[in-house]
Amino acid sequence: MTTTKNTKALIYCRVSSKSQELEGHGLQSQETRCREHARLKGYEVEAVFPDTITGGGDFMKRPGMVALLSYLDAQPDENYIIIFDDLKRFARDTRFHLDLRDAFRKRDAAIECLNFKFDDTPEGEFIETIMAAQGALERKQNGRQVAQKMRARMQNGFWIHQAPAGYKYVEEKGRGKLLVRDEPLASIVTEGFEGYASGRFETQAEVRRFFASHPDFPRNKADKVTQQRVTDILINPLFTGFICSKTYGIDWLDGHHDALISLETFDQVQARRKGIAKAPMRKNIGNDFALRGFVTCGDCGVPLRSSWSKGRSQRYAYYLCQTKTCDSYGKSIARDKLEGEVGDIIKTMQPNQTMFNLVKAAMKSAWDQRLAQFESAATSAKRQIRQIEKQTESLLGRIVETTNESVIAAYEGKIADLEHNRLRLQEQAANYATPIGTFEEKLEPALQFLANPWKLWETGQIALQRAVLRLAFKERLAYHQIKGARTPQLALPFKALRGGSTKRVQFGAPCRT
Repeated sequence: MTTTKNTKALIYCRVSSKSQELEGHGLQSQETRCREHARLKGYEVEAVFPDTITGGGDFMKRPGMVALLSYLDAQPDENYIIIFDDLKRFARDTRFHLDLRDAFRKRDAAIECLNFKFDDTPEGEFIETIMAAQGALERKQNGRQVAQKMRARMQNGFWIHQAPAGYKYVEEKGRGKLLVRDEPLASIVTEGFEGYASGRFETQAEVRRFFASHPDFPRNKADKVTQQRVTDILINPLFTGFICSKTYGIDWLDGHHDALISLETFDQVQARRKGIAKAPMRKNIGNDFALRGFVTCGDCGVPLRSSWSKGRSQRYAYYLCQTKTCDSYGKSIARDKLEGEVGDIIKTMQPNQTMFNLVKAAMKSAWDQRLAQFESAATSAKRQIRQIEKQTESLLGRIVETTNESVIAAYEGKIADLEHNRLRLQEQAANYATPIGTFEEKLEPALQFLANPWKLWETGQIALQRAVLRLAFKERLAYHQIKGARTPQLALPFKALRGGSTKRVQFGAPCRT
């Protein structure tokens, strides 16, 4: 074999994915073959330009190819030979293949392929074009096949995209990768959903702060939980155990993964999100002020603001009124003083024993009545399900009879809504089953809170403290910077439980009625 002395060469290698590179069919093996080719030809290899990216589309979007062309531009007086392993590594799109050939011609660079011989004759160019077109066809056929397989797997109830927070993929023999609960994230996501649905978290900003309080919750590169991530979680129906995909035309398909929340909770969250928008909480406040937005100025009635003030050696936390026309404008109240006085009010809210026993007996009576209502509600839900199934069957018949695309789309949208309602009713019917456990077991958390809300307040956890404020008081507390807290308006349960006795309840005491 004849050789050309002092001929300079550049090697280009490309794989479509990281898995190809890691499995040993990648960049290193291509480079080895190209270097062997250069050695046999007597070429001097100056540099290697790798890419890990699909070959379809514009070659100027491939970092390695851009670097190679820039290298040629930087040395216009050199005549390089570009070596690559296979024609498919060059380009897998006919138009871009020809454009890339022209780009090399303009730079006086020759190209050599280990598996294909380039020929500048008309016949050679024709064969090259056919080979490039064949590569483009294979790429598109592979893409279509992958899309069909992905669609079929989704239709069989398997999620195929990235696992959201709270789930992870595990390999199961005969079934492939399956979504399973990923603890403790799964429980954190569930609590976030249920807290926002119930009003425990008043805004999505509070949900974000709750997620951020857990070090295991995924963060971005800046080590932050973004508001967009929270929104993406709250609008994702995957957490209900069902699969929805506009891309593949799938609506509320029963998935093979466990649900983290109920469909009812998901609907409640969507209803809250579509309600009146509320301004997000200030980012620089964080978990520092439990009473922010809940305590008002005793003079003007406007909610007190909160801030940190810097002293000589440390920072100090304050609440203050910022209404310029108010007599208390700019007058600071130490955070510990104000929150301590509110804590003292909460301490006094422990009910007396007699009223507590009466309420407990009333709750037991309501519990028995509720069980009777469950059976009636379950029957009603099943009747509505049968009606929805009849409506769906009727709409399917109409779709078969019509050829109008807009009418078909309207029918399909209606069917999707009916299916969502059917699943919701099925979930409600299941929830109407007789509760597992005794009345005392189910009611214990509520009784513990009513018996002594101070226990939750003294934990110091801002989410629990705000829950106490919302449940214990009928309206915001008014506080004067000199006179102190005004008489609070208690929520109805605590107002009723206080009664006139000073004897406080001991939780767990027997009920005498």
